[in-house]
Amino acid sequence: MSLRIGIVGCGAIHGTHAEAIQRIEQASIGGFYDVVHSRSAKAAETYGGFAYQSLDDLLSSVDAVAVCVPSGLHTEVGLKAVAAGKHVLVEKPIDVSFQIAMALVDGAREEGVTLSVISQHRFSPEIQRLKRTIDAGELGHLIEGDAYIKWYRTQAYYDSGDWRGTWKLDGGGCLINQGIHYVDMIQWLMGGVKSVRAIVRTAAHDIEVEDSANVLVEYRNGAMGVIQGSTSYYPGFAERLEVHGKLGSVVVEGDRIKAWEIDDQPSDGSPYGRGVQMQPTPSLQLASLPTEVIDDTARRNSWVEQHRLQILDFIEACLEGREPFITGEMALEPLKIVLAIYESARQDGRKIEVDSI
Repeated sequence: MSLRIGIVGCGAIHGTHAEAIQRIEQASIGGFYDVVHSRSAKAAETYGGFAYQSLDDLLSSVDAVAVCVPSGLHTEVGLKAVAAGKHVLVEKPIDVSFQIAMALVDGAREEGVTLSVISQHRFSPEIQRLKRTIDAGELGHLIEGDAYIKWYRTQAYYDSGDWRGTWKLDGGGCLINQGIHYVDMIQWLMGGVKSVRAIVRTAAHDIEVEDSANVLVEYRNGAMGVIQGSTSYYPGFAERLEVHGKLGSVVVEGDRIKAWEIDDQPSDGSPYGRGVQMQPTPSLQLASLPTEVIDDTARRNSWVEQHRLQILDFIEACLEGREPFITGEMALEPLKIVLAIYESARQDGRKIEVDSI
């Protein structure tokens, strides 16, 4: 059995979804819809399928939809699909408002359709290895979990769409758009966030939302951490996760392990430890290529492959009648954390409990 998937919204991310679907035997591209018809026509020409003139026409012809519209429209489109009895896969974040996002979660549950939200980095083999290691207690009691998203975007990036960098449709800036992937990753690895204290700034762009953020985090297990997010740090650096426990530390950069130092009896005879210098570890298949090609090729391949793995899980969940690996309810958690960060920033860095959102 195969699932026909329609893609709604033909902006920057739709091609990643289309390429991933093309690589899945149990799925096919049912078509595209965008409010600007020329975009859906171009997408259909590139990837196959039909360019629909209306969302209703697309919904009548597919089994599921991938929602790739601006963040503030995710629930609006998702609820229309749910009402038509279609399964829904939403790009991150689930929406920009917790109450509105909850309406989509409730709607999907009531209609008995599958809802999942993209967090494709959870499907990285090395991230999953780290998660298994933490859950098995091999790092010991967790002490610290940090996420650094020091990216760069030009003013032209924000000017390329009237929704970018707005509260209404982007929901915020570097944290809810770019950073929410790694907010989700670190909270998932560490077992959930209890509270946050935050300072945010609009430092380098003409936008109404933040392009730099610094956050102190308290996790539910008592560990501490830092989240740094930005789109203003030229030229942009690979995202990094650091997890520290009593028995060791793991550093992941660009979804690749850079340091794996675990010892169930951490004693090397020195009161100062031994220190570690991290080195890049390109995959063997790419080792003969220039560094800049390695970076671009590896990032693009892993980006599409992780989407493919998540979309495959979504499809199999639809066909098998089970929950997907990432449910709509799970996607509410990183949204709550980001919204708590914004509330803390509005209150001059006051501590905000995530569950109060």
